[in-house]
Parts: sequence; structure tokens; C-alpha cells
Amino acid sequence: MAAEATPPALQDFLTWRLHRLAKLTDRQSSDAYANVFGLGVGEARCLAAIGQFAPLSVKDLAARANLDKGQASRAAQMLVDRALVLKSASEADARGVVLTLTRSGRPLWRKVMQLIEQRNADIFGCLSSAEQRQLAAVIDRLIAHADARLEGSSPAAP
Repeated sequence: MAAEATPPALQDFLTWRLHRLAKLTDRQSSDAYANVFGLGVGEARCLAAIGQFAPLSVKDLAARANLDKGQASRAAQMLVDRALVLKSASEADARGVVLTLTRSGRPLWRKVMQLIEQRNADIFGCLSSAEQRQLAAVIDRLIAHADARLEGSSPAAP
């Protein structure tokens, strides 16, 4: 009887390592968002996405903030309750809403973006500028490939 092959170690898979890196950065950012701004990671992501891409529907917010629709909806409502985000009726969809920053939300968005920039510098500061550019290009290529596979087509070569 043939022996079963030993499966590869889970921690050797690139997807596992990328997810671990994302979770480590979330944990590092979580305390800062909570202590400095009184926001959770999801709320900070939503505020950042609304500030960058508004007006956004909840569905578009979920996609931009990399959250599921329920998480995005709850985070958006918390931001609305804190008067940081305005929820308005959508002109394109009578049942939908659009989200934009309020006057008081804009300065907080700028501060959150500064913290995100600082966190990125802290996390990727161990890489040279050339390595950072190379990593960004590889990640962009992987994202395009994953998006295309999710949509059922194959991406064009870069």
C-alpha cells in the first residue's frame, strides 16, 4: 500500500501569508483607530472609502472597503449616527441611498488618511523604495488576475 503524500504546510501558501499580513496590519491599526478616532477598523475603512470615492451606494462602499454588505451597512450607519457621513436618497435608484462625507466628516477623513499613510510607511519601511514599487506592481497584477478569475475571464498579460 502506498503512503499518502504529506500535504504542504499551510503557512507556506502565499494566500495564507497575505491574509496573515492583512490581519497583522488590521490589528496594529485597530488600536490607533479606536484610541485616536473612536472608530473600529471597518468604520475607518468605510470613512476612508467614502472620502476617496463618494458618492457611494452601500454596495459600492462594501466593495471599496473590502467588507461584506452587512458590515459596510452597519459601519456606514454608525458614521451617519456620528454625523460624519450623510445618507441621501439615490437619484438613480429610488430604493437606494448614497453616502458622502459631512462637513465634520471631512477633517476626520483627512486624519484617518494620514494614519493610513503612516501605517503603510511603518509596515513597508523595511523594504527599499524599489522593493515597494515591485511589490505594489506584483500585488496589482495578482488583484487583476483574481478579479478576472472571479468574473470568469482571464486577464490580459501586462
